[in-house]
Amino acid sequence: MTARWNHTLWAGGILLAAVLLPAAVIAVFNGDHAPGIDVMHRYATPSLSHLLGTDPFGRDLMVYVLLGAFNSMMIAAMAVALAMVAGTVLGLIAAGSPEPSPSGSTRIIMGIADLGLAFPPVLIAALLVTALGASASGEILAIALFGLPAQIRITRQAARSILIQDYIAASRLAGRGTLTILRTHVLPNILPLLTVQATSSLALALLSDAGLSYLGLGAPPPLPDLGRALASYQIHVFDHPMLVAVPGLTIMLLVLGFNIFGDGLRDSLDAAHQEPAP
Repeated sequence: MTARWNHTLWAGGILLAAVLLPAAVIAVFNGDHAPGIDVMHRYATPSLSHLLGTDPFGRDLMVYVLLGAFNSMMIAAMAVALAMVAGTVLGLIAAGSPEPSPSGSTRIIMGIADLGLAFPPVLIAALLVTALGASASGEILAIALFGLPAQIRITRQAARSILIQDYIAASRLAGRGTLTILRTHVLPNILPLLTVQATSSLALALLSDAGLSYLGLGAPPPLPDLGRALASYQIHVFDHPMLVAVPGLTIMLLVLGFNIFGDGLRDSLDAAHQEPAP
């Protein structure tokens, strides 16, 4: 079963490419740190040398925001990958025990998921920053912890819908253990769902990164970040609105792109799943 590109998938891909491709090119050639300060050209208007003008420090606004988008994307991607791996493993373990009498490991895992949902994300981030200090690794860990409970629940629910099928009972009768069944039958069947979930999680992770950085709980300078750009430029919302509009629109395009891409991917996988076998 393979996904076919539809209009929604193309639209999401185009939105993401419009931001991430130039961001990646700038990061490759200029590094991920902020461009140099040039106070003699602060608040410059858009021109051929500075397509979107400059910020209060004379830095090229487009370059700074695109580097912030690249760094935010890397942080979000690593956080989602960490949450997906840990949540999928824990969700499969929790799904492997029978429902009427769940094992002790299942109770512990679901208790961790419920506990994670009970704490506000900002409180978890504040605790991590207090313990580890403001850093990219602390922000990645905080965002991963945000998404871990949902990942555990989605994986467990999807896995249990597979485990009740007749061919799973036949596999058990053939002498296959739970670990083998989860690896050979369950995980391949829930992988499309987890892929769609990853795109939605990336959108939420980007919003979380922007929110944490806006509050000063994200990666510290000199690493550019979209949330910190909004926080530092917000005082110029009336006299230099471009400074606020550019990072804000960049966040909107990325989040919208991942949501649209995820919707298109889900529709494409559903259509491929419903196609009759040749």
